[in-house]
Amino acid sequence: MPNIAVVLKEEILRLARKEVRQQTGVLRKASAQYRRDIAEMKRRLAQLQRKLAPLQKQVLRGAAAPAAETDGQRVRFTAKGLRAQRQRLGLSAANYGKLVGVTGQTIYSWEQETSRPRRQQVARIAALRHLGKREALARLAPPARGGRK
Repeated sequence: MPNIAVVLKEEILRLARKEVRQQTGVLRKASAQYRRDIAEMKRRLAQLQRKLAPLQKQVLRGAAAPAAETDGQRVRFTAKGLRAQRQRLGLSAANYGKLVGVTGQTIYSWEQETSRPRRQQVARIAALRHLGKREALARLAPPARGGRK
């Protein structure tokens, strides 16, 4: 004859396992649904990024094209000229980079002649040639918020 304590212990374990299985089943289903939702969001994000890339290129191409055709001539680039222009404006490499649309490290690399700007970037640099100190600083300043006076 089995011991009552052993039988009671086994019955408690069986009921506990049954309850845990029920509770984890709900969580498993929810977790699987969350994974499916995340996977769908990742697919949608990738699809949107693929659509966005050509549009960004088109916008950058459109912005650089008018600057390159200022005099109908091809624009030359020299590291010495870039350095002189940046110093004339009194800007750091980082701030000058913001005006051109690149990082300060990129400006430094161009000035040290370890790399060269692309055609669109040369066009943007050329567009900044007739810029004065005040106008350059105004372009760098954050836009003023409307509201309080």
